[in-house]
This record gives sequence, structure tokens and C-alpha cells, in this order.
Amino acid sequence: MAKTSQTTRRTFLKTAGAVAVPMIVPASVFGANAPSNRITIASIGVGKMGGGNLGAFLHRGDTQVLAVCDVDAPRAEGAKKRVEKHYSERLGKDYKGCDGYQDLRKIIERDDIDAVCISTADHWHVPAALMAVRSGKDVYCEKPLSLTIHEGRVLSDAVRQYGRVFQMGSMQRSDRRFRFACELVRNGRIGEIKHVKVGLSKGRAHAPVKPQKPPEGLNWDLYVGPSPWRHYHKDCCHYNFRFISDFSGGQMLNWGSHHLDIAQWGLGTDRSGPVEVKGKGVFATDGPYDNPVKYEVDYRYADGITLNCSTSNRTGARWEGSKGWVYVTRGKIDASSKSLLRSIIRPEEIHLVESRSHHGQFIECIRSRRETVTPCEVGHRSASMGHMGNIAMRLGKTLAWNPETERFDDDEANRLLSRPTRGPWSV
Repeated sequence: MAKTSQTTRRTFLKTAGAVAVPMIVPASVFGANAPSNRITIASIGVGKMGGGNLGAFLHRGDTQVLAVCDVDAPRAEGAKKRVEKHYSERLGKDYKGCDGYQDLRKIIERDDIDAVCISTADHWHVPAALMAVRSGKDVYCEKPLSLTIHEGRVLSDAVRQYGRVFQMGSMQRSDRRFRFACELVRNGRIGEIKHVKVGLSKGRAHAPVKPQKPPEGLNWDLYVGPSPWRHYHKDCCHYNFRFISDFSGGQMLNWGSHHLDIAQWGLGTDRSGPVEVKGKGVFATDGPYDNPVKYEVDYRYADGITLNCSTSNRTGARWEGSKGWVYVTRGKIDASSKSLLRSIIRPEEIHLVESRSHHGQFIECIRSRRETVTPCEVGHRSASMGHMGNIAMRLGKTLAWNPETERFDDDEANRLLSRPTRGPWSV
């Protein structure tokens, strides 16, 4: 008798990138929320944003959180208890099915986890995501994507090579205001685009600090990870890591991965980028924070469109065209003519990907194997905008950029496309 082969959901999810046509498991095979049909999730990094992301997946009926991880052991333990309390209340009985770890490699090793949610400090995004992708896991990753442009390219290529589903945590793309603003621009409602203004938050400065002993339970060596070694101080980790260039690109990356991303979405350049960048910034000095506090960065695109990104601009994105303007920020959309806001995007016009739930759309795409609203390549290009701006500010030069080769016309600038890494965390 010939043997029959049976493909489980988890086997399919791990091998889907290798097939040409996605397999769609019909609802008749599994109930929508049957245990065997739930997407299993692990959360890596469970601080402020990580806790929010954990809650989003925890409260879905079609997912199950199997593990949590944080280099800060008390945080990991708190998240583990949160997960088990939630499922105990849902099931009406004691539940002890969530594991807690300090070392993310423990999660990567597990073959019963379909996807990971990465909400670590920025310098860990790419190393963690690469390990997950190469182990056959799909990835939801907080923004910004990368610490360097080189890192982002490596990860984006790996996502494509391994056929993984990837969602960047740029949640504004799942807000109807941002999508509609971009559709107005893309469909010519304000005419030929001339200029774009993007407003971002200021950075921070800090007085010099002395080394402190890490709190009990925090694995500081693992926190520093691939970055150059530095001594612990309470103001140099958790939220404040983003003001230190060894850990993050500052607000140019933190908020730029939101508003520069939307600006590029509206221009239709979110898989390419500008061809020139120049900028000036006021950098923090003396203390541990060394990313820009204030900045003014100008980009030019091949078609002549210019984009100004500044801490002096109104927060959000504003496109200026030959027939008017459109502006969008969180909770608000405006235009030169209020009639534009009542405009209907016709069936034959450009319709951008509609996502009403950023986490939910990620899960839907895991099942369908379709591309998410913010795939890795887009996250890479959005992060590259911030990295380019930081490089131009640090060098004080006007730099030509080739969005195809992802190289500058300047050797000094090209040396800043990547950085050495510490320990076994090379990318």
C-alpha cells in the first residue's frame, strides 16, 4: 500500500517559502480557534512596547503565547505570570503552559513556535530576527528595523530567501487616516508633488554618569549584546537606550520609522529612496547620550521632489503639490481643501493595502503567506532614511545616494553603513 503524506499546519508554516503556491487550510479541516490551528507565539522583549505587543497577541483567540523572553529576569517572570493568569481565567482552570527565558536563543531552538514578536532595544532587532528567520519562524519586529543600513539589507534578503512572513511594527500603516492620506497623494488629488515636510520629536542630552552595578536579574552583558561594551547605568537602558548611538539611531530612527515611512508610502518610494541627503544637527555631548537632539535633514529624489525632516516641523507628514496639500499625524488628517477629505478613491485608482489591525494582519498573512502591510524591505528602506540623515549630519556633507546599490558617493560615508559587532552576534 502506498504511503500517504500528511502536512500539519506547523510543518506548512515552516516550509511555505519553498513552494510556489500557498496552501490554504480550509476551515472545515480545523475550527477557526482549535488548538491545532492556533498560531503559536513567543515574545522577545517584554518592556513597555513589548508588553503592549504581548497583550495584542495574548487576547486573540487564534494565537497562543507559549514563551516570553527578556534579559531582565523580573520582567520575563512578570510576563510569564501575566500569560498564565490570562489563560487560566479564559480556561477556568489553572494554566502553566508558558515558559520564561533570559536568553532568546532558547526560543529560537524551539520547533513548536511558529512566530516571534521582537520588542528588544534597537541594536538587537536584526540579530534576533535573523536567528528567527533562519530557524523557520515568522517575525513581528518593532521599529526601527536596524542599527545600520547593512544590517537591514542582510535581514531583508534573508526574509526573502527563507520565505518568511515579516511585519514591521510601524502601526500607522494600519490606521485609515494614514492610508487615506497616502492614497490621496498617490492618486494625484493634490497634483504634482513638489515638496514633503516631516516633523519628528527632539532627542535628549544627559550629564556624565558613573558606572553602576546592574540590578539583580538583569543580564547586562546580554543586553549590550552585539554593541561595544559599556558599563551599566540606569539611564542608559530600557527606554533611554535610543539616545545612545551604540544602541539606536535616536529619534531619526525612533519616530522617523513612523513618519518618514508614511512620507515614502505616499510618494510610492518605500522600496527605493532618495538620491541625495544633507543635514545639520545639534548633538548631545559629554554625557552618555550622543544622538542628535535637534536636526534638519534634506532629501532629494530622482524626480526632483524634495523632503525636509526637522524637529522644527509640525509632527507628522505633509505633502505639498501643485494643486494643494495633505497633512496627517496621529489622530488627525487635514488638507488644503476640506473637499479632499470627502474624496472617494475609485475602484480603478490606486488602493493601498488595507489593514485594520497591525497584529491581526500579521496573523492573517502567516496563514495566507501573503506580504504584510509593512514588509521587511519597506521597514529597511524607512530605517535607511534615518540612517542616511544621521550619517550626513555626522559628516557635515551633502551625499549622493544610489538606492539600487545602497552606496554613497563618499568612502567615509560608506564606512558608516556597517559597524563591528561584539561576541558571536555578527550579522
